Amino acid sequence: MPGPTVSPAELIVVTAPTGPAITPIALRENRSVRARVDELLPATARLVPIFGPDNRLAARLADTPQAPVAGAYLSYYSVRGETGDLDELADRLRADDTVAGAYVKPAAEPPLAPLAENTVAADAPPVTPDFRSRQGYLEPAPHGIDAVWAHGQPGGRGTGVRVIDVEGAWRFTHEDLRQNQGGVIGGASSTDLGWRNHGTAVAGEISGDANEFGITGIVPDAHIRAISIFGIGSAAAIRSAADALDPGDVVLIELHRPGPRFDYRARPDQRGYIAVEWWPDDFAAIRYATGRGIVVVEAAGNGGENLDDAVYSARPEDFPAQWRNPFDGADSGAVLVGAGAPPPGLHGRDHGPARSRLAFSNHGARLDAQGWGREVTTTGYGDLQGGADEDLWYTDEFSGTSSASPIVVGAVAAYQGIRANGAGRVGPAQIRALLRATGSAQTAAPGRAVTERIGALPDLRAMFARG
Repeated sequence: MPGPTVSPAELIVVTAPTGPAITPIALRENRSVRARVDELLPATARLVPIFGPDNRLAARLADTPQAPVAGAYLSYYSVRGETGDLDELADRLRADDTVAGAYVKPAAEPPLAPLAENTVAADAPPVTPDFRSRQGYLEPAPHGIDAVWAHGQPGGRGTGVRVIDVEGAWRFTHEDLRQNQGGVIGGASSTDLGWRNHGTAVAGEISGDANEFGITGIVPDAHIRAISIFGIGSAAAIRSAADALDPGDVVLIELHRPGPRFDYRARPDQRGYIAVEWWPDDFAAIRYATGRGIVVVEAAGNGGENLDDAVYSARPEDFPAQWRNPFDGADSGAVLVGAGAPPPGLHGRDHGPARSRLAFSNHGARLDAQGWGREVTTTGYGDLQGGADEDLWYTDEFSGTSSASPIVVGAVAAYQGIRANGAGRVGPAQIRALLRATGSAQTAAPGRAVTERIGALPDLRAMFARG
């Protein structure tokens, strides 16, 4: 089955900062700068503020750690409507004193394992079997995250926790995604089957319905919604997700894009692809979300990259001068997830020692936790159960940091659901510290040492015992 089509490239403009605080003077200066940049754009193009109307921004960040620096968010814009040479336009914009940075982001892709193949099986049976026994990631540690234990605790099925998945498309009419979902609330869903299968698989892992058939989500009582990057861009999608959630809820970023290793070129093998927070506007959007108390879980990407490499600290000339490497020093606050191997022999396949880094997974000190990057049974794709009706499709082969990240989201949502029945939910920093302090440890594989960090596989019982 062919992979998803790519999203459009995005031209981002960062204007000269007007100061850390949002004051009447800063608002006037920002509007003057925006008017100047508008004059530089072709007639078909327009500037769209990534963080929404400037007169609403201060209120949305009031009483958060980001309030003192809220003015920084006034500077971020995407350029819409321009179909010409975006690189040439970015060069012209940077020549103006009002522009601190202008860059074209490569198209984002879903971080499905490189060259993954899913073949739709024959017609579905009259009644979908129960595939729960194939979902080993629900089982106790060290092979799973012990969702079976969490399901027996008050709130442990994700009760009251809301999740928004940021990517491209979904099929919320699937027979196992009928409960506790609010559909697509932003962006324009891609019509591409690859994106739709991907989003459907992610949603099933997290909150597939608890019933007698198909799969069971890690947190079937959590409420899941989705925002597409198509039509609005990744940073605006992340910001919109944060605005729709409360502290302790979860945003999942199921994207990666080509990085500087191979000059930002798209490749079928995804070599050099990295987490989206490396780009300034995505980093700012994630900081905005975590500053509002939202837990952001982000795929680390499938580029096979050491994110500690010095190449990621070299500032591109089209980025603002204040940019710092998010993989080394600048902190978005997100939980960054790598892909580890499932237990050998699962589904008759062997990907190396359980919890060892899969070769395609990015790694480095910045990574916080891992999930299964192969053999994930969930909704979509149709290789486990197929036929003509997508609403009946299931897979045994969901993969990549794509499949790993929802496992961590499920652990976070289960933990927050349990905490809500006791001491109360915790914030992003506490969640990240817990994931780093607990869990089933990463193991080594031939040629892939534990020093190539992807972190531990979450262990819900250990998380709750610790805090």
